[in-house]
Amino acid sequence: MKITSIETLRTEEFANVLWVRVHTDSGLIGLGETFYGAGAVEAHIHDTLAARLLGRNPLHIEAIHRDLVNLPMAQSSTGVEYRAASAIDIALWDLFGKVCDQPVHQMLGGLCRDKLRIYNTCAGYGYVRSTNIKPVSNWNFGAAEGPYEDLDAFMNRADVLAESLLDSGITAMKIWPFDPPAIENQGLFITAAQLKKAIEPFEKIRKAVGDKIDIMVEFHSLWNLPTAKKIAKALEPYQPMWYEDPIRMNSPQALAEYARSTDVWVCASETLGSRYPYKDLLERDATHVVMVDLCWSGGLTEGRKIAALAETWHRPFAPHDCIGPVGFAAAVHASFSQPNTLIQESVRAFYTGWYKELVTVVPTIKDGYVYPMEGPGLGIDLLPAVFDRTDLTTRRSAL
Repeated sequence: MKITSIETLRTEEFANVLWVRVHTDSGLIGLGETFYGAGAVEAHIHDTLAARLLGRNPLHIEAIHRDLVNLPMAQSSTGVEYRAASAIDIALWDLFGKVCDQPVHQMLGGLCRDKLRIYNTCAGYGYVRSTNIKPVSNWNFGAAEGPYEDLDAFMNRADVLAESLLDSGITAMKIWPFDPPAIENQGLFITAAQLKKAIEPFEKIRKAVGDKIDIMVEFHSLWNLPTAKKIAKALEPYQPMWYEDPIRMNSPQALAEYARSTDVWVCASETLGSRYPYKDLLERDATHVVMVDLCWSGGLTEGRKIAALAETWHRPFAPHDCIGPVGFAAAVHASFSQPNTLIQESVRAFYTGWYKELVTVVPTIKDGYVYPMEGPGLGIDLLPAVFDRTDLTTRRSAL
């Protein structure tokens, strides 16, 4: 079997999402995905990577993966090169599963559990829908209607939101009320009034539901170290489950100082590409929970190595999801196949909303748990309607 063509697809409406379809002479097609900078990733795939793929055996996944990231400009980042390699890698694993008529989680080693706890990232329907990815300005309130506008809810009705999540069996939630003052003050400081305002959601949640729900705090790497430490101390009485990306993830020493300053776990980081920066953080005792985005960090091939690295340091693994539906499916497969997976991120405004406009199936989530996906490969495909969209752009490189 050999790769005969590489096809990419993107739409104007879902402008951040890029799908990759790897075609073979057997007729089987592997589906992958990445997120952000779709046009740039598309160009890199066709202008640079296609020549490294066409004519090759798609089951030589490790060898292909090495070739895709063995470029002078692809050095452990989540830039265009790694996002492109990630999408192709996910497609190759999907193809591998289809060849063997097994789900990807089986190809990765099989199930480590029958169900897995989820948390709800409290985004809304319009969150990250536009190509503007600057925090706060990409919140897009009112972009779509539905019962789960959870970003507006955590900012204004966090108590009601926590009760709603518990009613559906979800016992963990992630919020980011510190982003507005971070943007206003360029991450340099936070005033007493701003600190008090940002803490209000935590007060409402604990008053309404007590300790029945875990709270993760996302900081989007927006703060300098002294201010991040100040915020961490202020939040400790509310017993957050973890602090995620409080500072830029480019200094293991600084993050280690932060980790020593608080009793709350540090989670890092969806922003890292390849296993190597994770090794630097782990060697410094700078992180407690290892988070990875498979669509950015090198795909399933690199993701399982990062999970193994985390396990070597006795740390839990927690795949990221605030991206597209194929990436979410890949994360679920990875989560079930790794013994140290702690919890799976999910966004109910996405998997009950726009994901269903694009793919044939989404992972089953019930009573606060996600269940293994069925069928060969990822068990997911693009809906036929996607190929008929008037805003669809496709590009193909072929033998």
